[in-house]
Amino acid sequence: MAKVSMREVADRAGVSVGTVSHVVNGSSKVAEATAAKVNAAIEELGFVRNAAARQLRSGHSSSLGLVVLDTSNPFFASVAHGARQACDEAGLALLIGDSGTDEQREGKYLDLFAEQRVNGLLVTPTGSDLSRLESIAARGTPVMLVDRDSNGYALSSVTVDNIAGGRMALDHIIAGGCRRPAFIGGPQSLPQVADRLAGATERALEAGLELPVHSTPELTILAGRDAGEKVVGLPADQRPDAVFCANDLLAVGFMQAVIMFSDLSIPDDIAILGYDDIDYAFSTIVPMTSVRQPAALLGRTAVETLLQENASASDAHHDRRFTPELVVRGSTRPV
Repeated sequence: MAKVSMREVADRAGVSVGTVSHVVNGSSKVAEATAAKVNAAIEELGFVRNAAARQLRSGHSSSLGLVVLDTSNPFFASVAHGARQACDEAGLALLIGDSGTDEQREGKYLDLFAEQRVNGLLVTPTGSDLSRLESIAARGTPVMLVDRDSNGYALSSVTVDNIAGGRMALDHIIAGGCRRPAFIGGPQSLPQVADRLAGATERALEAGLELPVHSTPELTILAGRDAGEKVVGLPADQRPDAVFCANDLLAVGFMQAVIMFSDLSIPDDIAILGYDDIDYAFSTIVPMTSVRQPAALLGRTAVETLLQENASASDAHHDRRFTPELVVRGSTRPV
């Protein structure tokens, strides 16, 4: 079926093509009665506005692009939910890309969103080199880092203090009487993982404790289960009495391994603490203690800050940093 043209709508409504254009684009220049005739013709003929042509004229679409590390991770799903709510309120669409922690895949999404002429980009970068994002921003497309510091780049960011979160986790473990903590997580090339480990290591050293690291290739339940199977197989005098996992998915997998492959008691023999406080955390067999990040608020704040900067004539960049919160449940020892 052929697409209905603006000319056909104009003929049906008995007005000019220019008048139809004004109505379609929301102009207030058209009398209410005339606009009603045009809208009736649009409805009758099934006319669909050519958004691509409008984008070419304006230079931008009515959308934002969001690129995150892993859309299957409930944390990033919550980030996207918060961003989508803010976009809905602003009359914008949210286009979502999953980089899978792959820099090339991330680059493809950045190219795709540029072709779509998005009004701005929200990005959780995979690598440490943010020069490409800085160049995109310099060319006129606003860029907001999500769950990542700007680290000296000319970019705005919305993030959580992960070093403080790491300290918070170890402080709770130590206060519960554990003296052989360990860190489960990776890759450490991800700044979020590195910062959580840095904060935890700092607090362990202050208490005169070592913090062995059991690296994982990714932040998934399966990676946590693999790490857990190895840890529970260690001799008792080498096995940690508490683990701080870089995120909740790892913690869930680690807990599965403890239950499946050992007769250890949680938290008496081994305490488990996660990070993010996703919905899974309170749904595990032993409810999970976790460091909570305000994921939906991160997404919402990222959109709102980007739109505010977009509307401002200033070139100033803003860094918003939230403080995480410890949520204590049954997987760690009482303090």
